[in-house]
Amino acid sequence: MKFIGFLLMFCCLVGEVSAQTDKPAPMVLGKNDTIRVAVTDVDGQLIPWVVCPPIRIVDTRIFANDADRDNYRRLRYNVMKVLPYARFAGQRYAKLQRDLALTGDKKKQKELISTCEGEIKTLFDKEIKNLTISQGEVLIKLIDRETGQTSYTMVKELKGGFKAFMFQSVASIFGHNLKETYDPDEQRDIEAILTQAGYNSTSY
Repeated sequence: MKFIGFLLMFCCLVGEVSAQTDKPAPMVLGKNDTIRVAVTDVDGQLIPWVVCPPIRIVDTRIFANDADRDNYRRLRYNVMKVLPYARFAGQRYAKLQRDLALTGDKKKQKELISTCEGEIKTLFDKEIKNLTISQGEVLIKLIDRETGQTSYTMVKELKGGFKAFMFQSVASIFGHNLKETYDPDEQRDIEAILTQAGYNSTSY
């Protein structure tokens, strides 16, 4: 009995000590606990507005047959192959326009155009000349998408009408049309490919 009484007294003491030591710690507000946010009152309950990161929803494309799937894959390969060249053309053309706008000196303008032409020619000699006809056609369309100008218009603007005519004549031999424009509605497959690749820059 003495042992049981001692045990009961010990348990009471432990319980009392635990009750004193297990008190919840005072609440400390952090810096993020005082951020003001917009709320909406829904039946008396305030619902905070939470800004979520953008979510891309991409549908799964269903092809009618294997040939359509192969054509789409081939187009995707061609688009990704020539996209860096189209982006370079767009950025270089924009830089040239800015540089030309900063000087009224005709000689300086000719030098700027000549430098730009040299850079594009170097790129052509190294890379672009090896493109297939299909890739060249996609490139012409993407250049129009990037710059808002057809390749023909750009050549005519920078080198004159005769040069543009000569370039167009040579391009036609290889099945290209420098006057080809880009219509995002007509080129829905290309738009879808660029969107899926996370590239949405466009002059339109």
